[in-house]
Amino acid sequence: MDSGRLHAVRGEIVHFLADPAERGAAALEHFADGLLILRDGHVAECGPAAELLARLPPEAAVADRRGMLIMPGFIDTHVHYPQTDIIASHGEELLDWLTRYTFPAERRFEDPAHAAEVAGFFCDELLRNGTTTAMAFATVHAASVDALFEAARLRRMRLITGKVLMDRNCPDFLRDDAGLGVEASRRLIERWHGRDRLLYALTPRFAPTSTPAQMQAAGRLFAEHPGVYLQSHVAENRAEVDWVAQLYPAARSYLDVYEHYRQLGPRSIYAHCIWLDDADRARMAATGTAVSFCPTSNLFLGSGLFDLAAAQAHGLRVGLGTDVGGGTSFSMLATLNEAYKVLRLNGQDLSPEQAFYLATLGGARSLYLDGRIGNFSAGREADFVVLDPSATALLARRNATAATLVERLFLLMMLGDDRCVAETWVLGQAAWRRDAANP
Repeated sequence: MDSGRLHAVRGEIVHFLADPAERGAAALEHFADGLLILRDGHVAECGPAAELLARLPPEAAVADRRGMLIMPGFIDTHVHYPQTDIIASHGEELLDWLTRYTFPAERRFEDPAHAAEVAGFFCDELLRNGTTTAMAFATVHAASVDALFEAARLRRMRLITGKVLMDRNCPDFLRDDAGLGVEASRRLIERWHGRDRLLYALTPRFAPTSTPAQMQAAGRLFAEHPGVYLQSHVAENRAEVDWVAQLYPAARSYLDVYEHYRQLGPRSIYAHCIWLDDADRARMAATGTAVSFCPTSNLFLGSGLFDLAAAQAHGLRVGLGTDVGGGTSFSMLATLNEAYKVLRLNGQDLSPEQAFYLATLGGARSLYLDGRIGNFSAGREADFVVLDPSATALLARRNATAATLVERLFLLMMLGDDRCVAETWVLGQAAWRRDAANP
């Protein structure tokens, strides 16, 4: 084994090679005493410690994390960094939430200093919760995009974001110009897309806040830049769906509006997707468009219950989103807790294997990044989280009675939160440590 810049982490390792909904138990790879060998920020090898330690050069450092669970870093496929300061604001449905809380909060991001301060806190909060990759909304201000990309770059995180496009049905202080907004997006693409681990997403907020002219221009720019992403919202709330039907009476459905403006396809990700029909799901699957399932915000705003079984039946790519600040936690463990409950209310089950798949490799696939992140296959970027299964007295007590890995994973998703994150590693180096944060 080439010893060049090798080091390793030892502990209980769990990751996914495929979707458990398709491959069952064979989708999960588990090493009760495993070794993750790292070289130059990437995974060199992963397997049983007894086997790999014997081949590891003696000078290679080994971080001993036995008693901890090592998993790929969590992937948040939909989150609003400007809404960090309005998380847990009381009592509105979606459209009222935007008017009362979101738009006033986003106005402050015209100040680059404010944007930079929030961006730094936001990225640190992601890392504290074990999230190493995020697809995030910024605001209409180019400075908000610059601030978030720079904060992520300094932390070596993989991050996707973009300037919000919004030129109608919003306050004057956030209203964009259809042409100028797209031109600003083009300049941001040139400045940031593909730099280090950063990727750009065209970001029409949602169909009601963009004129047909802006929607058309965004679709054209998406087609002109094949590696760029597009993110938006669709079918989150019944009143929203009705509003879109009034604004676009010729469209078959809400999703049809985006398809008309050439905004579906690979690297196009839509949050929520609650009030879709099977024709919509079929179009998303056929075009390679992905879904971000955002359970905590769907419950908090009373929007509805996502139908994971229907999404899976149509072969849709699905990831998980915290959707902060409509969502109530940055923690992917807390998000899995709520996802389980949403699906139970919808007459469905979320197994622990499927849950952690969605939080890792499923999220990577929804972002078309599974060749780079999402599991510990050789060559993947070495982003991972070290989880403490005894982080709280209750977890420790309950884990003492758990007989299987699946039981222990279920306990983590139902009783776990940010306290379970002992460390978060980015590109093979520790980026956050609980002990360092709480000396």
